[in-house]
Amino acid sequence: MAYTRGTSANIIVGAAALFTYEDGQLTADDMPAYVDGVSYKDTLQDDVSFRNVGYTMNGLEVVFQPDFGEVQVDQVLDVAKLYKQGMQVNLNTAFAEATLENLLFAIAGQDSDLGPNAAGDQEMNMSAGDIGDVPVERGLIAVGPGSGSADANLERVYAAFRALSIESVTVSAKRDEPSMFEVSFRLLPNDDASYGKIVDRTVSAS
Repeated sequence: MAYTRGTSANIIVGAAALFTYEDGQLTADDMPAYVDGVSYKDTLQDDVSFRNVGYTMNGLEVVFQPDFGEVQVDQVLDVAKLYKQGMQVNLNTAFAEATLENLLFAIAGQDSDLGPNAAGDQEMNMSAGDIGDVPVERGLIAVGPGSGSADANLERVYAAFRALSIESVTVSAKRDEPSMFEVSFRLLPNDDASYGKIVDRTVSAS
């Protein structure tokens, strides 16, 4: 086989659309079926269980952080063996649409903290929580450009089964900057030890 420098079609450039699963934790069975010829963004948009968070900034990052332990022996100056003793996965992005729905999502708030008040205006209660409160976990699905033949209609689907916000979130009103919510989601594995899945999908077989 002749040497090739690489495949430019495998270089991915472009933003992803981010959806939250409004019913809480996500399972593989909760994900709508793929429809041939239909982008998964459109499929999720038509499913009432998912909400599009709208515009994002600074893209989408999925960060894998393995933790390895070391075994040192007398006869070797460096480590003789590494073993995996931990794992952490984070999903980072910034919500450019500063809605109360996105703020509640970003701070892992309870659904009961958001709703219309007596005047009919949307209102979010900035609750301090109570003893025994547990973090609110929600599912996430992002759909972006995929890798492969430039002639094919490809997309990449990122699905996170259990996601919760773990870092501080700033709400701002500034003259020269947009108000947006930078958020880091900690992904947790389900009972099958799966954080989720990443699928490179051909939208249309033709």
